[in-house]
Amino acid sequence: MKEQKLRITLKSAPLSEWDEQYQLLYKEAVATTTKAYAPYSKFHVGAAVLLANNEIVSASNQENAAYPSGLCAERVALFYAGAKYPDVSVKAIAIAAETGGKLVEGISPCGGCRQVMLETETRAGTPMKIFLCGATSMRSVDSAAALLPVGFDGSDL
Repeated sequence: MKEQKLRITLKSAPLSEWDEQYQLLYKEAVATTTKAYAPYSKFHVGAAVLLANNEIVSASNQENAAYPSGLCAERVALFYAGAKYPDVSVKAIAIAAETGGKLVEGISPCGGCRQVMLETETRAGTPMKIFLCGATSMRSVDSAAALLPVGFDGSDL
């Protein structure tokens, strides 16, 4: 039997210690939580995507009474960025969530969003930084592959 160990590096720091561009991405993700359509879960998520051309695209989660028909903020933002800027890679994505009037400290993307992030990286051939926003700090990983280390991709087809 062969055993492999998987390791990820998760960086964490107060907002003030991050690069100015990433602080702006944080602010955009947090602000976008207010645009979420989440009447059922009351879980408002915002995502802000920094593209290689330095454009920032943001989106929020959009729920539906038929639960599977809604879509997470991360996917809305990445799909919109891909549609509007199909030849521009994603440098980073920041994700923030608010519920009950407070930012969620331990926000992390769902499995479906991790898969879409991985596909976005694969498509561009470059990793994207992923920022998980809290009330006064952020955590980051250097790629979607770090969050989904044994991911499904086109080579599996």
